[in-house]
Amino acid sequence: MAEMTKRERVQAALAGRPVDRVPIAFWRHWPVDDQDAESLARAALEFQRKYDLDFIKLTPSSTYCIDDYGAKHAFRGRPLGERDYLERVVKKVEDWDRIEPLDVRRGVYARQLQCLRMVMERRDLHTPVIQTMFNPLGMALFLAGPEVYLAHLRRYPERVERALRALTETCTSFARAAIAEGADGIFLSTFAASYEAMNEEEYRRFGRPYDLAIFAAAGGGWLNILHLHGQHPMFAQIADYPLPAVNWHDRSAGPSLAEAGRIFPGALIAGIEQHTLLHFGTPAQVQAQVHDAIAQMKGRRLIVAAGCTFQLTVPEGNLMAARRAVETATVE
Repeated sequence: MAEMTKRERVQAALAGRPVDRVPIAFWRHWPVDDQDAESLARAALEFQRKYDLDFIKLTPSSTYCIDDYGAKHAFRGRPLGERDYLERVVKKVEDWDRIEPLDVRRGVYARQLQCLRMVMERRDLHTPVIQTMFNPLGMALFLAGPEVYLAHLRRYPERVERALRALTETCTSFARAAIAEGADGIFLSTFAASYEAMNEEEYRRFGRPYDLAIFAAAGGGWLNILHLHGQHPMFAQIADYPLPAVNWHDRSAGPSLAEAGRIFPGALIAGIEQHTLLHFGTPAQVQAQVHDAIAQMKGRRLIVAAGCTFQLTVPEGNLMAARRAVETATVE
């Protein structure tokens, strides 16, 4: 088969068509750099070029989505590169009443759009770019902290739901703006579609309708992805989302790639266990896991990736092994 461009390869994988090789992408956090548009753009571009990845996922700090609501945070050396919250925006239930839609052309959202614009201008023309976003329940968690937000959601659902609608307006505005800047799609992360976070009935009320509104706003993109964060994901409950692809912790949380392929009709973005194997394993073990992922899917409907971001201390040799493995795998 003739060599494909990165865009052609990813689009073929999404459609379940044959590929010249299975596409691969992985991503990490960029502490300190993620507080500046130019620095984050440069880091993302250099990372993609170094490993010749098939798309760029812009990964700002999760704090960016609520900075303009007044969040206080700092980088304190977390292994994954996340920032620590120094002060939450929502401390008492009345604070939810102050959450209103934001103008995404101003403040930190505008900074992230500037970063996206820089990446779009400097990337190789055939390299897709997607913008990371967090769904309204994730934003609520960041605003109040995990215990307070869930207690308020269950005790004062109407009050918190009004805030969720406001957060959804911010998200839909930002999704439309990112697509207008040329992004090929959004990567929407949810922390709540997992059984350790809430139950199915709660997610159907407080998560699903807002997720779908955001993806509708990003409808101009062709590479929209849902990320299920958590060790007990509600995989079957999101299987009918009108999306081309889903990403989750397949190796540690399940379902396996083979099982997920029978549940979700689109493409699967997974295959590498990032916390243990990618971090502490050998290049040979990483290669074997990539080859196993490709075998499970018979080389179709798959983009090889880690389940999520990985530790900043993952050896370069293991990342290179993952990238080289897609070149040496047998595709049926």
